Amino acid sequence: MNLTELSARLGLETVAGSTEGREWRGVYAGDLLSRAMSHVKADNLWITIMSNTNVVAVASLTEAAAVILAEGVELLPDALDAAEENGIIVLSSKHTVFELCAAIYEASRGRA
Repeated sequence: MNLTELSARLGLETVAGSTEGREWRGVYAGDLLSRAMSHVKADNLWITIMSNTNVVAVASLTEAAAVILAEGVELLPDALDAAEENGIIVLSSKHTVFELCAAIYEASRGRA
């Protein structure tokens, strides 16, 4: 399932970048940047409540498929600019990190 399909199933809002045709594999959820740097793998979805430019830098460094901002967190303006400049896909959801993880799990199993 690609990001466009996942976004439609989960009601994710695209904040930056384009989900069109972008595939993903795996999920990492966490807010500690140093942990994210060592645990987010290429093509992973990274779920966080962090919204600053460091998130964009880590997403770029790890080659994450996308960042999903949970709990209605909004990307800060300078981070939005950085995401657009670096081609980082950022999605947003009102759901909690737990709810997103559960919904992504179910969707990846074809039950959503």
